[in-house]
Amino acid sequence: QVQLVESGGGLVQTGGSLRLSCAASGRTFSSYAMGWFRQAPGQEREFVATISRSGGSTYYADSVKGRFTISRDIAKRTVYLQMNTLKPEDTAVYYCAAAKTAGASSTLRTYDYWGQGTQVTVSS
Repeated sequence: QVQLVESGGGLVQTGGSLRLSCAASGRTFSSYAMGWFRQAPGQEREFVATISRSGGSTYYADSVKGRFTISRDIAKRTVYLQMNTLKPEDTAVYYCAAAKTAGASSTLRTYDYWGQGTQVTVSS
């Protein structure tokens, strides 16, 4: 089992940047593919970015492609989401998730463990 704790959210102006971190407990972090999802008020949770167990494959939602970058540090048991050129429509609670699979996945039901979320607010 793994526990996930997100951090790095906050309030930023349009065009600004934030870096989210997700720290994982346990020594099996390298066994999981990782993903970031987000949920805006009144909306369903949606896929943002994912990275494979090895870190060799990444995949992004079209809405963030070219602006967001997902990465992982195996030694630190941490996954990151670098968010640049932020827009008001990026405002949401961002969740980190871990999946017991090798490959990157954009499918919410693939994921077995979830963090508590961190709020990102982009002002116009």
